[in-house]
Amino acid sequence: MDRRYRDLPLNPLRAFAVASQHKTFTSAARYMGVSQVAISRQISTLEDYLGVKLFVRGARSVKLTDVGRTLGGEVSVLFEELERATHGVLSEESENTIKLRIYPTFAQHWLLPRLGAFQALYPEYRFRLDTTVEPLDFRGTHLDVAIQLGHGNWRDAKSRKLFDERVDVVCSPGYAGARGGFAAAQDVAGAELLHAKYRRKEWDIWSAQAEMDLSHLSGQEFDSSLLVYQAAEHGFGLAMGQVDLLAKELEAGKLICPFGKPVTTGAAFHVIWPTMKSVSTKTKHFIDWLLDTSGEPRAFFKRKRAGSGAAGG
Repeated sequence: MDRRYRDLPLNPLRAFAVASQHKTFTSAARYMGVSQVAISRQISTLEDYLGVKLFVRGARSVKLTDVGRTLGGEVSVLFEELERATHGVLSEESENTIKLRIYPTFAQHWLLPRLGAFQALYPEYRFRLDTTVEPLDFRGTHLDVAIQLGHGNWRDAKSRKLFDERVDVVCSPGYAGARGGFAAAQDVAGAELLHAKYRRKEWDIWSAQAEMDLSHLSGQEFDSSLLVYQAAEHGFGLAMGQVDLLAKELEAGKLICPFGKPVTTGAAFHVIWPTMKSVSTKTKHFIDWLLDTSGEPRAFFKRKRAGSGAAGG
C-alpha cells in the first residue's frame, strides 16, 4: 500500500475542511482558535501532499479551486460524522459518569473498599475521581459531587455530614513494642512524629484533649496522609490517624493506638454538591448511598420498605 494512504495529514485536512466552509482563512482561524498563518501553512501542507492547488490566493482574499470545492464538500461531511460520533460517546460517558472530588486517603481507606456495594446496585454508573487537594469551588469545574473535610460551609453548595473526624495516635505494633508499649511517660521521649503536610494542627488538637504534650518531639513531614500511614505501618514512628478511615488496619493489627485516646477535631467529612445546576439522578443515587452507608438520613429518595426491592430511587 502506498505510504501516503497510511499517513493521511489529518490536521491539515481538518484545517482545510473548516476553511472551505468559512471561505476565508481569517474566519477559519478564528473558529479553530489559531492564527491565520497557521491555517495557511496547514493548507499548503495538504496541497503539497496532494500535488494540487485547493485555493487561489489573492492579495486580500482566497478562493476555492474546482478541485478544492469538490474535496471540501466531501471532507467536511466526513469530519461532521466524526464529530457526531465523538460527541455521542462523550454524551454517553457524561450521562453515566459521576465526577467526584475526593481526598486520596478517603478514597483508598473508606470509599474504594465499599464502592462495590454501590456498583452492585447501579452497575451502569462509572466514576471519574479528582483527587486535587485544594479549597473546593464548584465554579469553573465539571464536578458533580465532592467528599471533603470541613464544617459545612462551602460556597454555592449544599452539604450533608457523613461522620465526624476522630483522630488518635497510631503506630505499628513493633514500633510500640520497642518502646515499652508507651506505658510510661519516658517511653515517649525520642519517639518520631510523622506529619502530614496539611494536617499538622491535629497533633495540637489531640495533645490538648488527651492531655499529652507531644509538640516538642522531632518529626518527619510527608506530602499526604497516605504516605504517613504507610510510614507508620512500616515502623517509622507515631502518626496522627483518622481512626474511622483506618478501621481495617486497626482491626487487622497492622496499626495500633498505643495511648487509646481518640478525640474529635470539630471537623467532619461531608458530601457536597453544587447549587448552580440541577442535581442529576446518578448524583442523587450516589449521595443517598453515601448517607445510607454512614447511617445518616437520605437527602433525595425515600427508602423502599422491606420486601419491595433494592434500596434506591
